[in-house]
Amino acid sequence: MKKYPLLVVLLVVLAVSAVGPLTAQPQISGSAQTFNPEKATNAYLASLSPEARAKSAAYWNGGYWIQLIDLAVALAIAWLLLASGISRRMRELAEGLSRRKPLQTFFYGVQYFVAVFILSFPATYYAEFVREHRFGLSHQPFGQWLGEQFIALAVSAILISLFFVAVYGLVRKKAKTWWLWGSAATVLFLAFILLIAPVFIDPLFNTYKPMDEGPLKERILNLARGNGIPANDVFQFDASRQTTRISANVSGIFGTMRIALNDNLLKRCTPGEVEVVMAHEMGHYVLNHIYEILVYFALVVLAGFVFLYWASNRLLHWRGSRWGIRDTGDPAGLPLLMFLFILFMFLASPLVNNIIRSNEVEADIFSLNVVRQPEAWATLVLKLSEYRKLDPSPLEEWLFYDHPSGRNRILMGMRWKQAFAKQ
Repeated sequence: MKKYPLLVVLLVVLAVSAVGPLTAQPQISGSAQTFNPEKATNAYLASLSPEARAKSAAYWNGGYWIQLIDLAVALAIAWLLLASGISRRMRELAEGLSRRKPLQTFFYGVQYFVAVFILSFPATYYAEFVREHRFGLSHQPFGQWLGEQFIALAVSAILISLFFVAVYGLVRKKAKTWWLWGSAATVLFLAFILLIAPVFIDPLFNTYKPMDEGPLKERILNLARGNGIPANDVFQFDASRQTTRISANVSGIFGTMRIALNDNLLKRCTPGEVEVVMAHEMGHYVLNHIYEILVYFALVVLAGFVFLYWASNRLLHWRGSRWGIRDTGDPAGLPLLMFLFILFMFLASPLVNNIIRSNEVEADIFSLNVVRQPEAWATLVLKLSEYRKLDPSPLEEWLFYDHPSGRNRILMGMRWKQAFAKQ
């Protein structure tokens, strides 16, 4: 989500991404009778140097503080815009630009995103530039990074402001049931973003081109065709200009589906590791996870809008006149709705993480069954450890991980190896 920081409260987009230090591969073998998945997993984990594991844990644990800081900053900005009267003055400016309610909402939305961008920039700069460079996950020049932040701002301001036009139109027309219609509009908006992102948004940040011809590309296409994915090509994109992490995706819906992998994956992984990554991403497509997530997300968003309806009515009754907010349909109340929605999504994050993680487990199993390379799977997981702690406690994994932990992913591969060694 680093490309679209201002979409984070609306979008839940799945991806496997990370990169880590290349490590020596432990020699793990044995018959089905003598092979022990737990011991094999421990051997793989032990092959990572103590320094690398400490760095991984430091980055991941620091991410908890980043999440709390981001939450505090987002809530503080929303409250500042309300309490200072800035939000009311932005509405008045929007009203001066047009007499039409939809355009007033749009103009207010653009102002809102510019204000949030400016006020949150110090936190964004530290989390997404300073910290990424400090841990060696990015070598992107500041000017290029800043330019992409402005692009993300423009995309977010335009698209989400249009979305707000629709939501506030529903609020004004459906005063008693806007929570229901608003949640439906949010899910449709998410589906729209997933539809247009591969064609119109992703190329704003990276150059996509057909992957070079060769045995690996042919193998990826065979994996796709053999699993019912209508793919005629595989695309690669230059993510190395922004990050050192590896990633791939089978993105889009309906006619915009595209198989893509980044140049870091090609440069830093073996062919077997590339195949297990691509099979994992194909698993999401074959198992219809994108539509499943939309259904689950619809339920979460519905609960969130019920909370918005209940809490916003009470807060507006309590403080609305002091903030200069006329009613729920007044766009000057947007910071209040964002305050409440951000808070709700933060509290709901363990549930969302568990929903996503269950799909990731299914995609992991799909990859193992299709590619049948548990050793490549294990070494890939070690490479993913640079920004993801390998061995959290069960409670930590349940609360904060939207992917299985490294230990559990390697253990899954070793259990697969033991089971199929009997055949």
